[in-house]
Amino acid sequence: MNYRIIHRTTYDYSEPVTVSHHAARVKPRSLAQQQRLDFDLRIAPEPPARKLRTDYFGNHVCFFSIQELHQRLEVTAESRVSVAAATPPATLLSPPWEQVVTLFSDPVSPTVAEPYQFCFDSPGAPAMRELADYARASFAAGTPLLHAVADLNRRINRDFTYDPVATTVATPLADVIAHRRGVCQDFAHLAIAALRSLGLPARYVSGYLRTRPPEGKERLVGADASHAWFSAFCPDLGWVDFDPTNDLLPTDEHITVAYGRDFGDVSPISGILTGGGEHVVSVSVDVAPV
Repeated sequence: MNYRIIHRTTYDYSEPVTVSHHAARVKPRSLAQQQRLDFDLRIAPEPPARKLRTDYFGNHVCFFSIQELHQRLEVTAESRVSVAAATPPATLLSPPWEQVVTLFSDPVSPTVAEPYQFCFDSPGAPAMRELADYARASFAAGTPLLHAVADLNRRINRDFTYDPVATTVATPLADVIAHRRGVCQDFAHLAIAALRSLGLPARYVSGYLRTRPPEGKERLVGADASHAWFSAFCPDLGWVDFDPTNDLLPTDEHITVAYGRDFGDVSPISGILTGGGEHVVSVSVDVAPV
């Protein structure tokens, strides 16, 4: 499936900004099942210089500075991506989850050093005894790893209510657990923290999701949004994606942009500035099959 994605982020400031420095992680990755065909990043005001590099996790980052007075910043990423449908893994054929935990107990083999780093706490997804207890309802003794993760994915979808006004990017995971409400970012953090609480590696994935309009309605341009899900590591298979917001395993309708320990590693636009007063952020995303 081929997609054209337009992701526009606008900052309107109440006072002039004298200088600002930003990092944009909005360029889709090229992966085994995903090919980036084209990408363009437009910034207004136009920065005098940009610096492109990949970060620690291999995500594409554009660093830029605005060094003129401005009260509005607009960043527009336009991508064309081809995503191939993946064959879902046979979850019941994965190894028992306890066997995988043993792989990540000291001493750790160099062959699993990369996923091992995702066993540790991160600011957005810390291990918790409460989440270990919650996860164990899916992780009975001897349960195949991916079968258990799929059940955890299903339970989060069932037990937590999607509510776009219940949380912000700064809401602690403990509050999400207490109120049982949140958005895709929260549910990804919840699953990641639950797996880490059992000693299993899990990572955060940011990207886009193709959305479909209600039957008989036209698709609304710009009404889509960024999306988030998580990956669990399985020996011999590598990283396997799960989407707790929709209770499914992503295939060709999920477009991957970046991954890291949690949202803090993959924020689409981040930065610091001088001046500006209060500001309003507006985001529009359009994911269109072509």
